[in-house]
Amino acid sequence: MLKDAIDNKEKIDIIVGIPSFNEADNINFVAEQVDKGLQKYYPNKRALIVNCDGGSTDDTRKVFLGAKTLTEKKFVQTPPKVTGKGNSFKLLFKIVQTLKADAVMVVDADLRSITEDWVKYLLEPVFQGYDYITPLYSRHKYDGTITNFICFPLVYGLIGKNIRQPIGGDFSFSGKLADYWLNQQWYPTTGMYGIDIFMTTHAIFGNFKIAQTGLGAKIHKPSAPKLSAMFTQVVSTLFENILKNKEKWIQINSVEETKLFGLQKMDPAQDLTVDKDRILETASSQYDEDLLHKALGEQNFSQIKEMFSSKKVHITAELWCNCVYDIIVAFSKSNNKEDVINALKSLYFARVYSFIYDTETMSNEEAEQEILKQAKLFFEKRDYLIKNL
Repeated sequence: MLKDAIDNKEKIDIIVGIPSFNEADNINFVAEQVDKGLQKYYPNKRALIVNCDGGSTDDTRKVFLGAKTLTEKKFVQTPPKVTGKGNSFKLLFKIVQTLKADAVMVVDADLRSITEDWVKYLLEPVFQGYDYITPLYSRHKYDGTITNFICFPLVYGLIGKNIRQPIGGDFSFSGKLADYWLNQQWYPTTGMYGIDIFMTTHAIFGNFKIAQTGLGAKIHKPSAPKLSAMFTQVVSTLFENILKNKEKWIQINSVEETKLFGLQKMDPAQDLTVDKDRILETASSQYDEDLLHKALGEQNFSQIKEMFSSKKVHITAELWCNCVYDIIVAFSKSNNKEDVINALKSLYFARVYSFIYDTETMSNEEAEQEILKQAKLFFEKRDYLIKNL
């Protein structure tokens, strides 16, 4: 089936992957912007745009194939009943492997801010010898909360790599890295929203050459409707990879910076409205005292219990760091890992609420400094985790 999908082609220089699930309303725009960039910056490279679909029931296929492009396009779909962004990516990686592509970029199908220049910003570093390029966006201070409070601080503070958007969604990579990912252990959550953090952590642990590229503002559909499932899948995958690769990060004694390509100065982030009271209500509704008692150290649990009992919830960066590290220890020992992640979920929403409360009068730039301070705290306190694992 895969051979039919790619018409038994020989080597391709560039593959652009667009994962999708019911994205008929925007995917043609993304494909056309990608094509403009390929024609402008890489006219002499052999390129292919691949829509890797996860079982759409709308007109995604028809709209994608109808997009006005000079670059050849292919639509491929996961097998029946196989859904998930990660499973779509696995299909893409196999195509990359079969066609021996030198450079690959992937962009989300719901992007409204993509320009033809993104093609250059993402692919140029690969042609300069880098294996994995992560995006750097200008984002609202309350956008990307799983990134801000879980992924970035752990990648920075525990794994020792300053990668600001480790689950940004828009990446580029070398063909050999796609081979490497296919040969790693895939968890069920990797086949879903866990794929981005799977890619980033394995690129680090595999000692691949990594950079970031400035892309400007990211404007796309809000993630809030799928936030709960995304949290579980991303965090589970991250924790699994952290624990499996303990020997690779345990001796780290500094944080490594990453070279920045693309835009060096970016436009202001898009505006965003949040309802902090509703976030607090979500934290309270998800709070499970019994699960947290099992997962947290006694001192940390005592503080959390008092907060929720008195309805005066305020989780500082230090308490948040301690709780996340306690949860990783509990995750490593538990036979029911999903329960452990669910225990963390209420604290995550409480931490988001607390951060909003503390930074409401701050600019995006000032709030960003608080996010960085939190990441540095995760690094300073990493021995707390190490001694308990």
